[in-house]
Order: sequence, then structure tokens, then C-alpha cells
Amino acid sequence: MIRIMTADELTSTTITVDGTLSGEGIEPVQMLFSGAFKRELRHLAAESVDLTANGIYSSYIVDEIQSAGLNERRCSR
Repeated sequence: MIRIMTADELTSTTITVDGTLSGEGIEPVQMLFSGAFKRELRHLAAESVDLTANGIYSSYIVDEIQSAGLNERRCSR
């Protein structure tokens, strides 16, 4: 069994995993890290940081984030 705790602060997110990470416990942790990483990329894109990626999945994520940012900027005008 594992225990996953998150602490969202203004400038950071801390993810703590207690226990042995194996078997069925891996997927929830991967999802949590992926979500936190994606939020950070969205924050960077909102700050006008130029995001680039290599690989199919990474490129998909960056394209998705940049498209969302463009849509948000269009709607706020």
C-alpha cells in the first residue's frame, strides 16, 4: 500500500509518496506527476516561455498547452 500526499503552494507543488511503489500503485503516482508537470508547463506558457518538445507524446502535450493558451488569450480580448 502507498500513501500519496500533495501540497499546492503559490510557487510550487510538493508530492510525497510513502510506501513501496510497485504494481497497482504505480499508475496513480504517474497520473499525479503527469498532472503536476502539465500544470507547470501551462504556467510557463502563460508566462510567455517558449515550449518545445521532442517525441510524439511530448510534442502532443506542448501543442495542447499552447493551443489552450492561444484560445484563452483570444477569449480575453
